[in-house]
Amino acid sequence: MKVSEAIATRKSIRAFKSDPVSNQTLADLLAKSARSPSGGNVQPWRIFVINDEAMDRFKQTVFDQRQPEEPAYPIYPAKLTEPYRSSRFLVGEQMYALLGIPREDKPARLRRLAENFQFFGAPAAIFCFVDRQMGLPQWSDLGMFLQSFMLLAKEAGLDTCAQEAWAAKPRTVSEFVKAPDELMLFCGVAIGKADQTAPVNSLVSEREPLEQFVTFVS
Repeated sequence: MKVSEAIATRKSIRAFKSDPVSNQTLADLLAKSARSPSGGNVQPWRIFVINDEAMDRFKQTVFDQRQPEEPAYPIYPAKLTEPYRSSRFLVGEQMYALLGIPREDKPARLRRLAENFQFFGAPAAIFCFVDRQMGLPQWSDLGMFLQSFMLLAKEAGLDTCAQEAWAAKPRTVSEFVKAPDELMLFCGVAIGKADQTAPVNSLVSEREPLEQFVTFVS
């Protein structure tokens, strides 16, 4: 698979099949992802893998622990301006339309939101942490690591969904994986094979036209 094909076909999957993913496959993907760009070669990513029996235990732990937690960070700006606000609103409405959940059905939307915390049925996942001493450049490095991982997963025949939603449960995640206090949770990534029969997986988010985000300086 060409890089361009992996980029064009990668998308966030929100319904997975139960087909297992081996730890060896995950190890190979993570080792390759470590070649991602890193300023000063700091390599700030710290990864915890959840798979097999650990995944079963973790999902049960999350199901049992329903107390609200202090989020690790705000996922979106408090006052998101245009055109960013409309882009976020549109993809949300498109997703719920595919799920057949109207805006006024708040309980159904909350139940759907809760599926984030079961990895949408994915059999494997990673949690990405970063040392609390790191700054914005190192967070950028982590983003590049995640992009590399998701594209390599696509090449390997796997699908993914990067989930910043896990920032809402930093204590539960950190305690389960036994992350040291100096590490801060950034996100989770659900990993597996897409359930192609699930309507939600037909969602392809729109992208702005080139002229809206690119300026050729004369």
